[in-house]
Amino acid sequence: MIWNAFLLAVRQIWRNPMRSLLTVLGVVIGVAAVITMVTIGNGASEAIRSEIESFGNNQLMLRPGMRLGPGQRIGAPSFKMEDVTALQTQLAGVVAVAPQVSKSVTLVANGRNWQTSITGTTLSYFTIDNRTFADGRSFEEAEEMAGSAVCVIGSTIANELFGRTDGVVGELIRTGSFSCRVIGLLATKGSAAMGGDQDDVVIMPVRTVQRRLIGDTRVSSLLILMDGNSDRERLKQAVKDLMRERRSLSAGDDDNFQIMDTAEIAEKVASTTGIMTTLLAAVAGVSLLVGGIGIMNIMLVSVTERTREIGIRLAIGALGREVLMQFLIEALMLGCLGGLLGMAVAFGASYVFCAWMEVPFAFDPFINLLAFTVSALTGIVFGFFPARRAARLDPIEAVRHE
Repeated sequence: MIWNAFLLAVRQIWRNPMRSLLTVLGVVIGVAAVITMVTIGNGASEAIRSEIESFGNNQLMLRPGMRLGPGQRIGAPSFKMEDVTALQTQLAGVVAVAPQVSKSVTLVANGRNWQTSITGTTLSYFTIDNRTFADGRSFEEAEEMAGSAVCVIGSTIANELFGRTDGVVGELIRTGSFSCRVIGLLATKGSAAMGGDQDDVVIMPVRTVQRRLIGDTRVSSLLILMDGNSDRERLKQAVKDLMRERRSLSAGDDDNFQIMDTAEIAEKVASTTGIMTTLLAAVAGVSLLVGGIGIMNIMLVSVTERTREIGIRLAIGALGREVLMQFLIEALMLGCLGGLLGMAVAFGASYVFCAWMEVPFAFDPFINLLAFTVSALTGIVFGFFPARRAARLDPIEAVRHE
């Protein structure tokens, strides 16, 4: 009985291919939208997680925060170079500490100019940030201590100022009131998943930036590389206690600095992206409801058109459950057809959008199977009412129907 019902359903769908395609269009759009949203969301989460993990899961970043005093807002003081020494020498488990200061400037070289930000730091920065060199070298300790006018640049800076990345080591770049000599070219890292060009960087010795660009010895942030075998939470608490002591905070004072853990940031970003992906998929899933209503409407039309055929079948001995089964299988096949077409559309759309957004193509078999199952269930649920109506037709009235 089921095989015969299946053959009748295939014959009916094939008889009206255009109408069948339009019937399942809503399901196609719904399935494609859900799978595409989830695939892109998973790819974005993976890209962000990989980007953060590329910095290392054992990093801490310290930034001056803000604290509220009695009825007023108090600015938090910056860090000092002495804080770097204290963190390196007084805490076990700290591998390296790099201060950071930055200044927005206009670079001029080779008759071109480019607006960017210069970062002043120490040699430890290259170790902590996992930056490698395509050409040249980093500045030496003597150049760092003397505040020499040397710099390391990214490939974007090289292309914008010199139109090339080959042979830029040794060139001069003017910024503000002095010129610096390029001593190193960083390996290309590309665009960041969270926005920004990771190759649009200029790195100088911290004392050079402090003396020649900023005019003071303040430090805007600190990067800390932790020993991978150390107790992360205990070390973070030790860093917090030391900085509270150095910043003369009493027991009742709030922290006027922030400690950010790259591992925690990765987890929070992944969690937030997952929630947004779920919400977008839920919104896209509304199209499945619309598609189900479309299937029900067309099935009702089909029952009306085939009333005489149904009456003849019932009159010659077909049971109502057999007619019910025939129309349910037809609705199920429409739902499955919409699911398969939606999966094919989603695969192509996801691949294109992931390539355009420069995120990994994170194909998820589970969400594809789930979307296909939901599309099949949509066909059954919304096809049940028309099928029951067909099964309950009076044979005599149905045969007489014109």
